[in-house]
Amino acid sequence: MTYAGSLEIYDADSHIMELPDFLTNYLEGGLQDRFGTIDLAQLPPMRESIDEIVARGHKHSPEHVAEILELGDGLLRGPRNYDSVGAFNSHERGQVMDILGFKKQLVFGSIGALPALMPGEDIDAQYGIAHAFNLALSDFVRGDARLMGVGVVPLDDPARAIRELDFLLRQPGLTSVMVPHRHCGGRSPGHDEYDPFWARLEEARVPFTLHVGGDLIQVDSVWMNTGRPKPTDWFGGAENVRGKDIVVLNHAPELFLAAMIMDGVFERFPRLTGAVVELGAGWVPAFVTKMDWAVHNWKKTEPELAKLSRKPSEIISSQLAFTPFVFEDVGALMRQSNPELYLFSSDYPHAEGGRNPIGRFSETLKEVSDPDRQKFYSENFKRVFPLAAA
Repeated sequence: MTYAGSLEIYDADSHIMELPDFLTNYLEGGLQDRFGTIDLAQLPPMRESIDEIVARGHKHSPEHVAEILELGDGLLRGPRNYDSVGAFNSHERGQVMDILGFKKQLVFGSIGALPALMPGEDIDAQYGIAHAFNLALSDFVRGDARLMGVGVVPLDDPARAIRELDFLLRQPGLTSVMVPHRHCGGRSPGHDEYDPFWARLEEARVPFTLHVGGDLIQVDSVWMNTGRPKPTDWFGGAENVRGKDIVVLNHAPELFLAAMIMDGVFERFPRLTGAVVELGAGWVPAFVTKMDWAVHNWKKTEPELAKLSRKPSEIISSQLAFTPFVFEDVGALMRQSNPELYLFSSDYPHAEGGRNPIGRFSETLKEVSDPDRQKFYSENFKRVFPLAAA
């Protein structure tokens, strides 16, 4: 029996845990000196050291792998992050997929592509790192058709973004593209110069994704200045999400999507789809409602809004989907909006995904019809990621 059991499940969020040399052989020119080694110095204690893993050929020890796989359909209750089987080795990930029983699984980076996505890095570094990451991730996923790699493309330079997207679309196993959910080098994502970018995605039937890490995840430090010790994040450090961060984590993706809708991107490209991943979904019902009344009330003074042939709620429901956090009530979200909007995700091997995501999500779906429950676990994914059903 697999973890999925009789359910047909498509997993909208998993990760590779990049080892220090993940990008080394893919970076070009001087970028190898600057970014060729990923700094993992701040990692918490691990069962096996990174040095041991690298020396072994990027593998866990056979004993470690056997111990974890022995957990069977309780595998998610085992160690996480770099200690997880399949965290950085594609053969091991295949063994994990056999146990989980998921039909498909999106695979995002964890830290390797962050310099390409964050504001402040120079433009050559952004696109050089993105290019290297896309090559490296393609090598990780290409051997297993269940793994759907999510490449990255910064949007700060429209011409370079289009060139990198064209390259990404040719890479085996890369079936989606993550873009930063911030302004695009001083432009809206709905700027005319980005129409060729969205057109290529629509034609290729490849969705864009927004994901945590596509913009700054922490509020300005002044909001943590209370005269008392600053709070730690979930894992006891200071570099991840804390309470004040999580309540506004959705603001940047909300604005990004609002700009795309109001600037007519989905009007011009009605088959373009996108997913918002690991940014929560509790905000989505209010976002849908707010977009409808914003367009209705402002279309009299903003001609671009008057051109929209569909209500924003119709656009969002047909072309977008969102992954709730494991602690969110998916059934309630469906009742507040509609069942077309939400996707299952495990976040494997990150610990944030929980030790039993199917169990926790299913608990909130008890009063949901079987067809709507299946939308959450598979049908919405296949709509947004049409190549998954090919």
